[in-house]
Amino acid sequence: MRRIILSGGGTGGHIYPALAIAKAVKKRHPNVEIGYIGTKNGLEAKIVPKQGDIKLFTVEIQGFKRSLSLDNFNTVRKFLSAVKKSKEYIREFKPDVVVGTGGYVCGPAVYAAHKLNVPTLIHEQNVVIGLTIKFLARYADVVAYSLQESGKYLSNTKRPIFTGNPRATEVIEANPELGRRSLNIFDPRPIVLFVGGSRGAKAINESVLQMIPYMKQTPHVQFVYVTGDVHYEQIRSQIPFHEVPNLDVRPFIYNMPDVLASTYLVVSRAGASTLAEITALGLPSILIPSPYVTNNHQEANARWMEQQGATKMIRESELSGKYLWDWIYYLLQRPDEHQKMSEAARRLGRPEAAEVLVDELDKLASLGHW
Repeated sequence: MRRIILSGGGTGGHIYPALAIAKAVKKRHPNVEIGYIGTKNGLEAKIVPKQGDIKLFTVEIQGFKRSLSLDNFNTVRKFLSAVKKSKEYIREFKPDVVVGTGGYVCGPAVYAAHKLNVPTLIHEQNVVIGLTIKFLARYADVVAYSLQESGKYLSNTKRPIFTGNPRATEVIEANPELGRRSLNIFDPRPIVLFVGGSRGAKAINESVLQMIPYMKQTPHVQFVYVTGDVHYEQIRSQIPFHEVPNLDVRPFIYNMPDVLASTYLVVSRAGASTLAEITALGLPSILIPSPYVTNNHQEANARWMEQQGATKMIRESELSGKYLWDWIYYLLQRPDEHQKMSEAARRLGRPEAAEVLVDELDKLASLGHW
């Protein structure tokens, strides 16, 4: 493989899998050139340039309104313009294959590649198939998916294949010792990690504050609380740290794979990357799906995980500090249940996901085009 273009945007759940694929391709093909089609104002415009060796191309695109709206006429106009621009980028870069990992931006990129007869692969991370992936599934040469449950929605596509999420391959290489060291924990205490994504989650924040009296009574456990940058100062000001020395509050963690690898139990949202990470590590979890995402896909993710015995799901509408604590304490006190959950999570994980995807990309690249 000489050149590849990736596209995905809007959220880290679409961007990080694309970058994990880029890393895996680079590992197998050190001299490969990698391009990325994104937007100027999306999260990908901040994250992708930091990779150093990926060329970022930008288009202007917006999503469809799910209700009747005049904005959708503008969306169609922007889509067609973005397809035209993507064709220019593809002709210039001459990729062997184009990959889409979700988000509106990958729609014109993959569609343009299809129209130019360049081999394409798309990757769905969630149980519920996203609108863009659903649209592209009729054109893509390979439709890869992360969670087995998604397969039933993709039976009519050209070539559906269960690969897992490439983020799993990255996290399986994490170092738990580095994780504990980065948290300044040098004893064998179990770590309970609370995290609600890069911007935090207000409902989780409030519940953790309510649990401080219970944390005081369990000094043998280390609690790590990632608030998100937006909430950090406000939350920090409400915590009497001198009374709870076993509570560490941070705005963000940059080495999350290492920290997850050192964690005994994680409490988090139910985004696709989170599921890939915790299943690859066999990490027991309590998932609190965000009710504010498209198609309520996080609840579908968490419900499926719970049905497999790999997690406990708590809807945000049910959440309270006491209810959350009861489940945390139960898993701390019941190593047998913790072990069952760990084994169930590990059965769902696919740590080889990135390699499987690169195998598929190599097959597509061998078809030749330019």
